Amino acid sequence: MSVSLYYTALRTEPLTASEAASVTRIIAAHAASFPYEDEESLYVYEQADGDRGQILAGSTKMPFEPGRLLPVIAHVLDSVTELRRALDGADWRVHMDDLDVPWDESEGYVLPGMRDADLMAELGGL
Repeated sequence: MSVSLYYTALRTEPLTASEAASVTRIIAAHAASFPYEDEESLYVYEQADGDRGQILAGSTKMPFEPGRLLPVIAHVLDSVTELRRALDGADWRVHMDDLDVPWDESEGYVLPGMRDADLMAELGGL
């Protein structure tokens, strides 16, 4: 059984050309800095016409290896935070299966312990 992180942005106005370029830049930058070649990173779906205001959506399958979990969660949530800040006026939902990930204006999307160095070391992470 796998766990995935899902992210969706809704807004009545479609992406502007500038926003679309920002999304492309953010995705490329975060893909280049992702810590594991063999794990799934930020994945944004192609948008079809008529998606009822959905301007961005994607998902990331979380790794099974405990030592890789926190670095992947932190990297992907940092990416989604940057995407949210680039897309003004959108309503966002970010969740890991049934668990909503809270938004914090100063920190962005975070989960408790995701940057805890001691916990990462205990799990065998980076």
